[in-house]
Amino acid sequence: MSATSNLIDDAPLTAFHKKLTFFASGGPFIDGYALSIIGIALITMTPGLQLSTGEIGLIGAASLVGIFFGGAVFGWLTDKIGRHKMYIADLIALAVFSLLNGFATEVWQVVLCRFFLGMAIGADYPIATSLLAEFLPKKHRGRLLGATFVVWAVGAAVAYAVGFLLRDMGPDAWRWMVASPAIFAIITLLCRLGTPESPRWLLSRGRHGEADAVIKKVYGQQYGLADIASDSEEPAKQGRFLDIFRGQFWKRTLFVSIFWTAQVIPLFAVYTFAPDLLASFGMHGDANLYGGSFLISMLFVVGGIPGLWLVERIGRRRLLLWSFGVIVVALAIPAFIPDVQAAPLFIALAVFALASGASSFLEVVYPNELFPTAVRATAVGFGTAISRIGSAASTYLMPIAIVSFGAAGSLLIGAVISLVGLVATFLLAPETANKSLSELTSRKNPGTPEPNKVTEGSLS
Repeated sequence: MSATSNLIDDAPLTAFHKKLTFFASGGPFIDGYALSIIGIALITMTPGLQLSTGEIGLIGAASLVGIFFGGAVFGWLTDKIGRHKMYIADLIALAVFSLLNGFATEVWQVVLCRFFLGMAIGADYPIATSLLAEFLPKKHRGRLLGATFVVWAVGAAVAYAVGFLLRDMGPDAWRWMVASPAIFAIITLLCRLGTPESPRWLLSRGRHGEADAVIKKVYGQQYGLADIASDSEEPAKQGRFLDIFRGQFWKRTLFVSIFWTAQVIPLFAVYTFAPDLLASFGMHGDANLYGGSFLISMLFVVGGIPGLWLVERIGRRRLLLWSFGVIVVALAIPAFIPDVQAAPLFIALAVFALASGASSFLEVVYPNELFPTAVRATAVGFGTAISRIGSAASTYLMPIAIVSFGAAGSLLIGAVISLVGLVATFLLAPETANKSLSELTSRKNPGTPEPNKVTEGSLS
């Protein structure tokens, strides 16, 4: 194939792109919802199953360990067998294990269901975001990819609202809470049916006829293979897992792994144990615990609004540097206030939520832009997996940290971890804004050819 233009990268934003973004957002929404609802479910699950502190931490960490395996295994598998098949299968798994969780009678059953639920969540990161990235125009790629992850915070906020509504359903209220993600999984599954396979992936497998059919279906009959710039020197060559550690890509893998881990460790610890953290501030009662947790989760959403505007204005690198800097300062200050009270602690947590929400979506933007089609899902899956090692450990240790170091000490640990992310970003982060995927990932770094004119009406 001889590529003569960048049809996908230079196409106008259309209804197809918006629908695909909406469908891809279902996974992060369920992720945020499922990982946050457990924190509220534990309020009635703890006495119901007579959980110890260690068992509480294990239940909180189980889904994160599952995400590790799901991201690592299914990211690679997505590059092997395609985005579309996995795009549907992981949602079926999400629904099944959520429902089974509601019928658990033993701690080990809850842990096992949360683990497999996490595997399905981890699978959706590389599946949905890779498919979306491979269709989006470069001028809108950061904002729309990022929007799918801001929806993560929306899912978390909805979880706290649902938890509040279900809290009075008796000692088994937790069962309804942990089973409820199945509703959203089924809705997302129905929406995703009929989504086309990525033409970039089809080309990377040498399936030119199928790729041409998708291009014509999405962009119009006047377009074909010659209208896509490939991001691979050998389009028909299948990528291998170790390719993300070779050549120019090993530094990118290192950067993605460090910054993603530094972002999610404090984020998941806060989301999973927000009620416990607020209680350690001295806040008690439904209004404070449920209301405070809901407010914090909404601040993540609010922070995402300027973040999605800034990501194309100032670029990915500067946005990430600024957000890490603000988080470090906000989380560290309470540790230096003698006999710190609830108000400064809550303010620090609120500022953290705003700053984190403004850049956490870069966890799916950066790896999708920094790696070629043949290993794109593998790279996203690997970043997901590595980050969950830290987040699983922090979630398991969070209840212990609150008891051992107090609220201010726990936040200070988050500040130190965020400082590591700041340094890694400064040293390793490239700028990827407004560049085509072929320009970002080709070893030859060819110049961007002039695109053919594409009209709004020619795309479905």
